[in-house]
Formats: sequence, C-alpha cells, structure tokens
Amino acid sequence: MSRLLDPMHRRLLDLLGVPPGAHALEVGCGNGSVSAWLADRVGSGGRVVGVDLDLSLTPGVTGVEFRQADILAGPIAPAAYDLVTCRAVLHHVSDPAAAVANLLGSARRGAAVLVIEPDFLPVSVTGPATVRQFWQGWLAWSRDRGIDYFLGRRLPQLLSAAGLVDVGATAETALYNGGSPWAAYWQQTIRQLRSSLLDSGRLRSEHIDGFLACCKDPGWWTQTIAFTAVYGRTPDS
Repeated sequence: MSRLLDPMHRRLLDLLGVPPGAHALEVGCGNGSVSAWLADRVGSGGRVVGVDLDLSLTPGVTGVEFRQADILAGPIAPAAYDLVTCRAVLHHVSDPAAAVANLLGSARRGAAVLVIEPDFLPVSVTGPATVRQFWQGWLAWSRDRGIDYFLGRRLPQLLSAAGLVDVGATAETALYNGGSPWAAYWQQTIRQLRSSLLDSGRLRSEHIDGFLACCKDPGWWTQTIAFTAVYGRTPDS
C-alpha cells in the first residue's frame, strides 16, 4: 500500500508545502514511510511525530518520534503542529467526526491539513459479474465490521464542518490489470483475510477464487478504489 499510495500522498504534501523547521504529525503512520519522508523535508530544525495503534512496522525508521496512540482518545498534542496528515484511517474508526476534531485540535492556527480516505464506488460497479459479486460480498463484510469504505465522498463536508478553511478536494483512482502491483496488493490482502471473509457468510469460495483468477490474468483490466484527498488550513484566529 505504501508503494501504491505514497507518491500521491507526497505530491499533495509538496503542494501544501512542507517548510524546513516545521513540526509535522502523521496519524496512522503504518510503516513510517511518509513520516520518514516528512522528516527529510523538515530537516534537523523540524520535528515529525508518527502515531499509530500498532508500531510494529516502524523499527529502523530514523528521524521520527513514533508514539502509540488512538486519535479517538483526543488530540495528540493540543495545537502543536504546523502540518497534520492521515491516510486510510478514518474509515476504520467508530466516530470519524470525533477523529477529525482531534486531528484539527492537534494543529496550530493556520496549519496545513491533508486527509486521504477511500471511496469504493469504482470497484462496486466493475466487471465481469464474478468480480461484482466478490465486491458486493466484500462491502457487506466490511459493513458488518464497522468499516466505511464510502467515507471518501463525505470527507470534504466532514472537514469543512469541523472548521477547516480554504478547503480543496480531489479524487484519484487507477486502472490496473492482472499481474500488476494493484492486483498483487489485492491477492495478498485477500489471502490474509480469506478465513474471515468465508466465516462471515458474505462470500463463498467461488467468489473469492473468481476474483483471484482475474488478478492473475494480464488481459483483465479494471478500476481500483478512488482515494479522496481533502486539504486546507486551520483558521488563523
């Protein structure tokens, strides 16, 4: 996922501006790849904090202060950061509005904010029929687990309502074929989750196997998730 999404994330952060000496926060830092990139941008005079519930993937990353924390518990540090970002976090939490409030509460006045979340609409209407059946089951399974894979489309309103100003938004997706990095990502993800998917009763083996077969076929092309990116600044006053 880092290899697939970090280029978009870095490009948007560059557009917002990451000046030397800035204090930056990444919530949901995962393996620390974006946090490490931020640390390189802010330099020795700056500071980067990476936060996640699970920090098991971050050993070996230097130049970043990692903290185990839950964004639903409150701001990471009140009004402490010049830049706050998170990616693919809010669709997993039970109260996205509370998480957004805590994100913005961690930002200084006039701070830059970038949030990226998925919208699964493109995959839900793709073909062939066996692939649509797989995604219908996947989305039912995710709803049962409290995962909101359509949060992306509501993200601009959510951040605006929380007080973000100068709000802009974009959505990016990709077309990919069997054997590509996106196909490999889905193959790995589904293998890890196969037991949970089957135990849920939302998917049968033929649905999963049909989708995995397409992921191996270089002649099969489809569209992946749309990732909505919302950016803006906290009010100056």
